[in-house]
Amino acid sequence: MTAELVRGQNHPLSQARLEIRVSAGAPIVTAAALSDETGRIHGVEWVAHPGAPTQPGLEVSRQAAADHRLAVDLDALPEAVHRVGVLLALPAGGAGPVRFGAVAAPFVAVTGLDGGEIASYTLTGLDTESAVVALELYRRQGAWKVRAVGQGYAGGLAELLTDQGLPQARQLAGGIDEAVARGLARSVQAPPPRTAEGDRSRQTATPALGPDQGGTAPQGAPGPVPPTSPYGVQPPSVPGQPAPQSPYPGTAPDPSAVTQPSGPTAGGPIDYSHPRRQNAAPPPPPPTAPPAAPGQPAQPVAGDATGWSMEERLYNQVWGMFEDLARTAAAYRSAVDFAESRMDKELEQVLSDPRSRIGGQGDAAREAARARHAQLVAQAREALERDLSQLTAEADVVEPALPPAYARWDNPVWHAYRPPMEIPMALRLGDLRLPEADRIRIPMLVRLPLERGLWIDSGHTGSSDGSFTDSHAMGRLAMETAVAHAARLLAVYPAGEFTVHVIDPAGSGAQPLTPLVRTGVLSAPPALGAAGVADVLARLTQRVDLVQMAVRGGVADSLPPGFDTSQQLLIVNDFPHGFDDRAVNQLRYLAEEGPAFGVHLMMVADREESSGYGPLLDPLWRSLLRLTPVPDDHLADPWVGHAWTYEPSLVPSGSQVLQQVLSQVAAARTKYL
Repeated sequence: MTAELVRGQNHPLSQARLEIRVSAGAPIVTAAALSDETGRIHGVEWVAHPGAPTQPGLEVSRQAAADHRLAVDLDALPEAVHRVGVLLALPAGGAGPVRFGAVAAPFVAVTGLDGGEIASYTLTGLDTESAVVALELYRRQGAWKVRAVGQGYAGGLAELLTDQGLPQARQLAGGIDEAVARGLARSVQAPPPRTAEGDRSRQTATPALGPDQGGTAPQGAPGPVPPTSPYGVQPPSVPGQPAPQSPYPGTAPDPSAVTQPSGPTAGGPIDYSHPRRQNAAPPPPPPTAPPAAPGQPAQPVAGDATGWSMEERLYNQVWGMFEDLARTAAAYRSAVDFAESRMDKELEQVLSDPRSRIGGQGDAAREAARARHAQLVAQAREALERDLSQLTAEADVVEPALPPAYARWDNPVWHAYRPPMEIPMALRLGDLRLPEADRIRIPMLVRLPLERGLWIDSGHTGSSDGSFTDSHAMGRLAMETAVAHAARLLAVYPAGEFTVHVIDPAGSGAQPLTPLVRTGVLSAPPALGAAGVADVLARLTQRVDLVQMAVRGGVADSLPPGFDTSQQLLIVNDFPHGFDDRAVNQLRYLAEEGPAFGVHLMMVADREESSGYGPLLDPLWRSLLRLTPVPDDHLADPWVGHAWTYEPSLVPSGSQVLQQVLSQVAAARTKYL
């Protein structure tokens, strides 16, 4: 059971070889400092950092990233070392946030090599600090323990290292900043701000740039937060490998991130890197529309964002629309809150004076306060409607222009579908909307390859209409949603580069799975019973182990002949039915380690049904992106604090498009084989 530590609490460590996983809401820098019994760092060689990522018994990430893994071997540490401090810092000199109070609370976990969490700590209460000692591993009477520290420093790494007695603290902090800057220089820079002619930012009080990009926070927004999508979470980085890309549009992907097999090869080395499309700043969008008349909004054009290809421009434009809708909704909510607070204050002043509580004077003051409130709300609503009209017009031209990977199932582009020759940038998993703009649907795009597993929640959700309260109907709809997502994944990958496995222990998903089974796109019939569960999980965990060792050892070309290098998707229905303790541990392993090595998980489950496992499965659910088969406002936006309503991408009732697409996928696979 994981020990969830609070500040100052400690927990014994029974293993010498550990991993420390760090997850934050923005790219951060990690380091590990060795110190003696008094907590003093003797020299720069006692610090592992991006410029010198390996030290005896330590290995840290080489770049700033939102997720990190630090490798620690306590038995390999020098004899004089009695403490290992895990240091977190925000990159200096960049356009990102400059204080931890502006980002989501970092989460740090100490795990064994099997992935099981030993202790975890969430660093809450940070404000102006830009560097922090998160955890400390320390030796006491021959035994090692971990302590939650959470000591922050507003002066950054220089102040932190100085406080720990390092004489060359400022020089080392500068060297770390330079190493991080060199890593960023190898990535694509963010596109420049739009000019007045191409700027889609709305005529509101909100800025065109986010607070972490040099602008100011929207009125009423809960402070600046990192530019990260509300659902695109980066995978943990592997020790010795570059940090993964950011899923957020306009941020710089790492060209060398190791996440994606490119496909089978004949005798040559296997390339597990995603085929990046950028190695320099993308060009501006081509001039496809005449400039707008003075005082009039620009005419929306599909693909008016920056990018090397139309696909990339549409991807960036969709997330530009997401940003615009988030900003204008935040401005409207802020204006309404201000109007209400002003009216409350004026009414309080009226009531505080006994002479104005009764009579015509008091009534007039109250009416004046309500009139000013109505005027302010009307002005805010007028600005909101103007912005929504422009966004609606943009959505009307963007939606029909989307390629199959980004398009809804009812888009005519699917009727002209042909199996692709290369992997697209992203995949549509549904739509997002806000209550203030119910008529606008923003496509929910996630980068490929999938950076985390998917969980289709078949339990009771917060559906606005209260439908599908019957558990059987909900379970069937959840499985149909999973099939639609799996079919879309099969459709957007080239032939032979995506394989789907299904575990359905009780056979309850037989009818929703019919399109996949009938067209023959599955690698094998759905696995039934406990024996089927054990067989599929054993094969996939063995595959992850093999690829993990080959990639980390730099011998990817030594995999067995005929090894299937395609991406693997495992669909699990009715969890935990048919799963024993061993199978549960294997499933957790696939969820945590699989995505980085080509194995992805899609769970169709009701979390309450697995409540008997207690907190053992909490890491599993946290590692998955929760989706629902019905509209549900469960997706939190850490950027401006909105709760977005998610709507799944389902095939229209009575449509044969799914069958047609899967038939073409199966035919292309036959030719490929």
